[in-house]
Amino acid sequence: MEADVLLEIRDITKRFPGTVALNRVGMSVRKGEIHALCGENGAGKSTLMNIIGGVYPPSEGHIFFDGREITPKNPREAQDMGIGFVHQELSLCPHLSAAENIFIGRLPAKWDAIDFKRLYAEADEILGRFNAGFSSKTIVSQLTVSEQQLVEIGKSMSLNCKLLILDEPTSSLTDKETVKLFEVVRNLKEQGISVLYISHRMAEIFELCERVTVFKDGAYISTMNVAEIRPEDVIKAMVGRELSVLYPPKARNIDDNNLILQVENLNSPKFQNISFKLRKGEILGFAGLVGAGRSEIMRGICAIDPIESGEIRLNNEKKSFQNYREAVNAGLCYLTEDRKKTGIFAVMTILDNMISANLKGVSKGIWFDNELARKLVDTYVKNLNIKIPGMDYLISSLSGGNQQKCLVGKWLSVHPAVLIMDEPTRGIDVGAKAEIHNLLRDLATSGVGIIIVSSELPEVIGVSDRVAVIHEGDLMGFLEGGALTEENVMMLASGKRMQQEGELYA
Repeated sequence: MEADVLLEIRDITKRFPGTVALNRVGMSVRKGEIHALCGENGAGKSTLMNIIGGVYPPSEGHIFFDGREITPKNPREAQDMGIGFVHQELSLCPHLSAAENIFIGRLPAKWDAIDFKRLYAEADEILGRFNAGFSSKTIVSQLTVSEQQLVEIGKSMSLNCKLLILDEPTSSLTDKETVKLFEVVRNLKEQGISVLYISHRMAEIFELCERVTVFKDGAYISTMNVAEIRPEDVIKAMVGRELSVLYPPKARNIDDNNLILQVENLNSPKFQNISFKLRKGEILGFAGLVGAGRSEIMRGICAIDPIESGEIRLNNEKKSFQNYREAVNAGLCYLTEDRKKTGIFAVMTILDNMISANLKGVSKGIWFDNELARKLVDTYVKNLNIKIPGMDYLISSLSGGNQQKCLVGKWLSVHPAVLIMDEPTRGIDVGAKAEIHNLLRDLATSGVGIIIVSSELPEVIGVSDRVAVIHEGDLMGFLEGGALTEENVMMLASGKRMQQEGELYA
């Protein structure tokens, strides 16, 4: 083990019943280095992190940390060794203060009682290292996601962390919050702390990291110096092929006279006077800054959230939905942005998840028909190329990309007229992204109305034929063709209108 290496993985293998998740993988992280770990969903990244973090042991292989071999038996033991792990799904107690979360299980005591004065002082000192901007007395539920991440990082720092693992840390952050996180990560590096950074976002890796290691199908592929490569090199190593076409061609046969969905003057406390048309054959994108009201508009259209006024026409028929079930029955389906919280039923099987929207279709009268259910699921597993070990496995055992495709199959089973996908590829690797993008184009071409909401500008521009831009609940205008650029989207998203030859884009 070299003197400047903090973590070294040698020949780690992990077997689960029926599968080998890791096959003799190896990598190293240097002291004070920001090191990226990339790979498609299912490549083995999370499995390795859970082994390093003490969630479960390896089947074979060795872990060397700070000059000695270790095998942490549980997460607390890994923390005591100096390994911190901030998961993509934060694990804080929302009803406790930031300070209590940072020192949970180790609260300072005085005369057989909690020494709150010392607790808050020590927690404030830790948060002050990151210029957190909030008191450690603040209840966690009152903090933003980015602030809660700082609490998680502070928890690791309180345990003299030497290696911090960050798993998809920007997946739920705004651009401004992402900039703040990058400052914190660079600050950790300056303190000599190593960071193992797991992300699918190439721009982040090339801005922040020094080296990148790539896994594929549970095997080590390569480690590269970021300064010497291009994003295309990382993508090729991840997917095993050139991924030159991330976005499919734009629509060629949009029927201006065939309107699938018409929304007129839709209003709620969170948006005002929203009007747009979705034409047959097109993908309509919605862009805007986080909090602009994009998701709220979609939820209002589908009667998930209440609206105050406005008119909705589906295939030229006026609709007035009292609840989401009525919207679904009419053919209007919404695929949520938060797959884990409001999308999948994590404790249920793949089969149960995929039939959950169409129980009538897999029943004979009042009786559930298992054979019909399996045929339905098998159809969409094959059509959408979903990789599953079997229908009776928990959906939570699948990669993010395959979970997302299961949700698409769930809603396609009800034969929707319009499918709204909110953040369609959040937390999904580049290979699965390309599959989802091509699937959306195929659905639009087949006649399904497609609306996407995305915070990733390259995605919303690359996938959509036309983009509606929202600013603080107002629809600022539409962009298409040569006018559909990142600069123009951001201009409208920040509240500025554009002019060309004296005319507003609207």
